Amino acid sequence: MAKDKKLVEAITSMDVDFAQWYTDVVKKAELIDYSSVKGCMVIKPAGYAIWENIQKELDRRFKETGVENVYMPMFIPESLLQKEKDHVEGFAPEVAWVTHGGLNQLQERLCVRPTSETLFCDFYANDIQSYRDLPKCYNQWCSVVRWEKETRPFLRSREFLWQEGHTAHATAEEAEERTLQMLHLYADFCEEVLAMPVVRGRKTEKEKFAGAKATYTIEALMHDGKALQSGTSHNFGDGFAKAFGIQYTDKDNKLQYVHQTSWGLTTRLIGAIIMVHGDNSGLVLPPEVAPVQVMVIPIQQHKEGVLDKATELMESLKDAGIRVKIDDSDKSPGWKFSEQEMRGIPIRVELGPKDIEAGNCVLVRRDTREKTVCQLQEAGAVAAELLKTIQKDMFRRAKEHQKSHITDVASYGEFKDAVEHKPGFIRAMWCGDVECENKIKEDTTATSRCMPLEGEEAVSDVCACCGKPAHKLVYWGKAY
Repeated sequence: MAKDKKLVEAITSMDVDFAQWYTDVVKKAELIDYSSVKGCMVIKPAGYAIWENIQKELDRRFKETGVENVYMPMFIPESLLQKEKDHVEGFAPEVAWVTHGGLNQLQERLCVRPTSETLFCDFYANDIQSYRDLPKCYNQWCSVVRWEKETRPFLRSREFLWQEGHTAHATAEEAEERTLQMLHLYADFCEEVLAMPVVRGRKTEKEKFAGAKATYTIEALMHDGKALQSGTSHNFGDGFAKAFGIQYTDKDNKLQYVHQTSWGLTTRLIGAIIMVHGDNSGLVLPPEVAPVQVMVIPIQQHKEGVLDKATELMESLKDAGIRVKIDDSDKSPGWKFSEQEMRGIPIRVELGPKDIEAGNCVLVRRDTREKTVCQLQEAGAVAAELLKTIQKDMFRRAKEHQKSHITDVASYGEFKDAVEHKPGFIRAMWCGDVECENKIKEDTTATSRCMPLEGEEAVSDVCACCGKPAHKLVYWGKAY
């Protein structure tokens, strides 16, 4: 039992040090390992399997909207990157450069892609000729490199995995429609698959993507009250098209510039899952995204017939469409329970000689540790229903946490008090002046997260910072 106790104690309590708790969970659940390249991580099988499930479900949803997958080079010539001024200025501090090929210095530096707008634009300039070529709805799954100063596993690393969608349309209306369509696709995915409630909104001019006409975002709230930007969708208008000469001949045989969008979501979602649902025993994975949904744990497996029955049970769970494994290692049951909890597997099934004799097994929920006894022949149906219940309950609890951590304020005094004493989102009116936005960030370190899309009522009629008349409702908060 000493081993079991040590395994649990290895995680720092989230109430003592949330940052250390997060690092402990990531490491102890074997999601990542640190690499010899500073700021880059090795995503281990347990972590990559979560990403595969995210990727699989998102890819399915993308394709239902007419999106096709492509792949662009990872290198961008410096001259190409320079074509869109605002874009290059926005990414310049984070760009990694290739200066040599073998032993020879390159005639032109190559940027390791921090994002691929310029590559897609260069491609579209040649690929799009007529209105018949539109729309182009492409996406790529790849890694990007951004030379971050401070890194944290999944949340911010110098190389990370993501998808980036890039579309081209004949009209501004079509581009805006696609931009919002993908934002809502992201939000629905987070809520339905990750059990993670989000706020859908538009970024301020100061916080929008470099070179974009408008940036939309989904913002999630972590357990410690900090916000996490969890996905963004950008309307580029025709700015990039004009910079790169992307034109098409319309039905009247006149040349027009295309209107573009871009949208992306990254492996930081794995960090979000950890910080929204995790507890002091480790991960708590939503069943929809969990690589292993049920772990069968035989008790006293050295006794005759126990392992055979446990294996038989595992096969019946597979037949019910459940992702299931059996832990038939020689570790103690207590150790196995702790490991299953550490890894966040939604259900464990305990099966020992007495259970077999009674024709039963015991199902234990990871999220609540509630036990359910059922007959062996009913285990598949009971587990499947239980997984649905766990998914719904996890979303409900996360939604309740989000609602209970939203504070409405009307004055600057209330704003600063909320930042200091009430972790979470702050809803406050804003006059639209970037000076107020900058002052709030300088005084409190809170930033504007988004202006909500949904019809939320004003919480006041004046700017919470300067007191002038205001009509923009903004979600503010400290963020990762």
